[in-house]
Amino acid sequence: MAENFQRVENQIIVRNEEFIAKAEKLIPTYYSETIKPENIVEVVKTTDKIHGWEIKIIESANHISSYDYGKGDQVVLDFGTHLVGYLSMRVVPVGSPPDAPLHIKFSFGEMPVEMAEPFSEYNGWISSSWLQEETLHIDVLPDLIELPRRYSFRYLKIEILNTSPKYKVSLKNIQMKHVTTADEKSIEALHHPDTILNEIDKVSIKTLQDCMQEVFEDGPKRDRRLWLGDLRLQALANYETFRTNDLVKRCLYLFAGVPDDKGRIAANLFIAPSLIADDTYLFDYSLLFTITLFDYFIETNDKETLNDLWPLAYKQVELALERLDERGIVKDDETWWSFIDWNDDLNKQTPSQAILIYTIKRTIELAKVLKSDQLSFLQLQLDQLLDSTITHLWDEDAGFFISGANRQISWASQIWMAHAEVLDPDKNRQLMKRLLEVRPEISLTTPYMYHYLVEALILVNEKELAVNQLKWYWGGMLKDGADTFWELYDPNNKSYSPYGSYLINSYCHAWSCTPTYLIRKYGL
Repeated sequence: MAENFQRVENQIIVRNEEFIAKAEKLIPTYYSETIKPENIVEVVKTTDKIHGWEIKIIESANHISSYDYGKGDQVVLDFGTHLVGYLSMRVVPVGSPPDAPLHIKFSFGEMPVEMAEPFSEYNGWISSSWLQEETLHIDVLPDLIELPRRYSFRYLKIEILNTSPKYKVSLKNIQMKHVTTADEKSIEALHHPDTILNEIDKVSIKTLQDCMQEVFEDGPKRDRRLWLGDLRLQALANYETFRTNDLVKRCLYLFAGVPDDKGRIAANLFIAPSLIADDTYLFDYSLLFTITLFDYFIETNDKETLNDLWPLAYKQVELALERLDERGIVKDDETWWSFIDWNDDLNKQTPSQAILIYTIKRTIELAKVLKSDQLSFLQLQLDQLLDSTITHLWDEDAGFFISGANRQISWASQIWMAHAEVLDPDKNRQLMKRLLEVRPEISLTTPYMYHYLVEALILVNEKELAVNQLKWYWGGMLKDGADTFWELYDPNNKSYSPYGSYLINSYCHAWSCTPTYLIRKYGL
């Protein structure tokens, strides 16, 4: 097995060149389509739409080439749907010969608010360089502008910052090359009798499609990386739709190609300019590597890949077990040690315990396939974990699992414990029904955790409640203007952002694509 060592900051990465080579052989085929804008629009203030802005159609974008634009002029174009790709247009001078460069600005937006609120007023803690805008000086006109960066957008604002008093410009053949590695022809139409579920399914598939690039990206606007939490959910949705299973395999080998010297799998990877493991390691995400391998094997029966990746998959469980205290409970921490959900008030001890149990159950199944010597050890650990969890984390009087020193009762704890099936089926069902009745204060903020809520309700045979939650949450995004589903959506606080500004939120995000999986897999 070819390995070499690479130091990144305080990490020592053990590169497995054999695995990386296997991943590189699985680089997917790109599909592209030329898309032109549909309408010239303006963004108007409203009280009815999310973030307070909506789109008003002015006229067809077919007319744009008949207009001339000078200093201070701008136009906003609507391409009709969310797109990922490369913009080009031809700029032609009108009037006297150009005696000064054209100074032109492009702003790209997934949502109307990005066309309305100046990026210069952004004050979040994530870098403003994620806001999609470009400013160019064009010295010689006419010219074909082909912007080299890839953008994720539906709306495009073009501002003429300056020309000269002697000329204006005309904008012609505005188009974008939409790119994805998802083959639309592989999708079977759903034709669901419930029109809302049918539309949710379509938007889920579009969300997944736009995140399928050289890897399964978390968001084509931001962060454009391969994250384990997103990968697990994208893979599930992919199995029911595009069935691009080699892309899942590629991503698994990429993660396995760059563990650190302790055997830890990074939470996310940078793909360009070369494969780099980020210096973020998360308890729950590392276990999702093992879970994603289990899901992949169940879908494909690819035993060669299972054999290759089993040692690292097992290692993630070993490392997680090292975090147990003398009671057999995962040690709590105030640092960002486990993700679970974007909620600063959430204690992550109990949901992390549940994810460990959930993972070990699936690791045992893989060990049986491989006839592994670790099988008896895994079974012993599972039995001890189940006993410790009931003894120390189950509050019979409250009827909930508690988490942390303050005995917090959260949605995430109950949802993940339901997935882990720590309780017997009847009590598991009662737990989820009680969760929806009592509605603890520490709730959910992301489609990521709402996926696990809906699937937990399905798991306990409460399909009607699952459908209600799915339609309420993802249907709410549809009502608020989603043509792809978002990174964050809190129906009670629609301006919520963990980054300090909703301008930087991702409005096409991988972990929100799973309704198509839930609807198709479970026959909702």
